[in-house]
Amino acid sequence: MSDSGTPRSRTDGPADSREGRRLSRARISTDPWARPSRPTGSPRPSRSPAPTKVHTATMYTHADPHDLRHHGDAEVRDIAAHMTDLAVNVRTDTPPEWLRERIAASLMTLAAYPDGRSARAAVAARHGLPVERVLLTSGAAEAFVLLARALKVRHPLVVHPQFTEPEAALRDAGHTVRRLVLREEDGFRLDPSAVPESADLVMIGNPTNPTSVLHPAADIASLARPGRLVVVDEAFMDAVPEEYETLAGRTDVPGLVVLRSLTKTWGLAGLRVGYVLAPAEVIAELERAQPLWPVSTPALIAAEVCMSPAALKEAEQAAGLIAVERAHLLAGLAEFDEVRVVANAEASFVLAHVRRGAEVRERLRSLGFAVRRGDTFPGLGPSWLRIAVRDRVTTNRFLQALDQSLTMVGC
Repeated sequence: MSDSGTPRSRTDGPADSREGRRLSRARISTDPWARPSRPTGSPRPSRSPAPTKVHTATMYTHADPHDLRHHGDAEVRDIAAHMTDLAVNVRTDTPPEWLRERIAASLMTLAAYPDGRSARAAVAARHGLPVERVLLTSGAAEAFVLLARALKVRHPLVVHPQFTEPEAALRDAGHTVRRLVLREEDGFRLDPSAVPESADLVMIGNPTNPTSVLHPAADIASLARPGRLVVVDEAFMDAVPEEYETLAGRTDVPGLVVLRSLTKTWGLAGLRVGYVLAPAEVIAELERAQPLWPVSTPALIAAEVCMSPAALKEAEQAAGLIAVERAHLLAGLAEFDEVRVVANAEASFVLAHVRRGAEVRERLRSLGFAVRRGDTFPGLGPSWLRIAVRDRVTTNRFLQALDQSLTMVGC
């Protein structure tokens, strides 16, 4: 990489020798204001061609080797103070001061039971929906549990690799789950024709965790069928500038259920607040399965103020910065012959296949960097690592540590 932060040609330097590759990596810019590889506002990369191979959905009724309950926070639990966290995708330096002040002020009203009407109305207004199509939840995780327990479905299907909690919730509720596992050679992109007609519940992430792939909204909408629910986890959609493939607010897609979270952009993982957008009859079913007062007063205040025009403008600015910093991370990873990344990443993280990835991950930990292991995601294995997008200085430090780790494991 050149000192300006743009990718360097593989022909620069003695590329045939390991020392030459390491020297090339060492040129990664340490200037936090270096020019990014693809500035905000430049044309988006063209999408990979649609998959042409036939996928098959697999029924999983037996014990599964994947730990569906493993999440990024486990990578830094008990040692977070000694580790640079690239495993959890919550935006750093959050929540902002104005949000902390509003949440703190709400503590004076804790003697009263939570009243979610204002927050629900704010979410509805933000997406141009009637309040009957909105349900506030204790994080998106509660929504997955409600969907699994309350809805009368017989043939649920989960599109993988993706966040594993939806499938775990379905299994816990006694459902037999089919998987549609997308392939790396297809860019981990959805082929709508691969979803079996018998599926009466389809769950997919967009952009998908951990692949960072943003599926076209039209492809997901095409999954709609009479008698089928299409559940789209949009927990990371607000990290996409302009949210240009969102389905939130759409009322023309039958059976569409969209889940959103305030956790990632606003740094509210500890507060637990999210919401569901769905047809009124689906919302009513989920609400009947919900305990009383499921969302705390501080969380309701956060939901309401994060729907304001000023907050939405700030979120859009944050998404633009994420795009710039992601381009820098991808350019740095491209310098390594031992690493290949999923192309056209659109979220606040990237997925990379690293030669001897499990060993490299442990070496990174010894150097003070935590990344998310990939082998707990169906469709991936131990050589896959998910890496959160961070600021320029942190990313450069990580790339240097990655270089050292690859050297130490003998890649």
